[in-house]
Amino acid sequence: MVLGEGGLMADDKINPQVEPTPLPAWGRPFAIAVAVVFLISLMFPVIAGLFKDTTSFPPWVGVLDVVIAFLLALMAFGIYALAKGRVTPPIQAATYRAYRILIHGIFSLLVVFLLFGDRITWINSLPGLVWRYWFLLYLLPEWLSILRQP
Repeated sequence: MVLGEGGLMADDKINPQVEPTPLPAWGRPFAIAVAVVFLISLMFPVIAGLFKDTTSFPPWVGVLDVVIAFLLALMAFGIYALAKGRVTPPIQAATYRAYRILIHGIFSLLVVFLLFGDRITWINSLPGLVWRYWFLLYLLPEWLSILRQP
């Protein structure tokens, strides 16, 4: 990996001379909807971690969790399709700044583990939290590129 102009990797596919096609009118609302579905999806592992026995949950809660996670994955494909050619150097710089803040989430989770670890059922929450956090970090440049379009 070689850093090029503007701190970009040599293999980044950014061409500032090519204007991407205009964003559809529903693009920005779609990005906001993805954020809302992400937050709803995030509630499932958080709530599951607060209960010692999740067998007391109605069976439809697990099904709803999977359905919302699947919907979120489908919406991610939509974000990638809309963001094609829109991740510009300013968006990458904004993403880097966001990463510098969001990386503290990992440390915060360690603090929560040390302070409240005995009150949280980690086997119920950690896998869901981790893949959602990865998802957030991975999709952030494309999501921001759609959200910031005029």
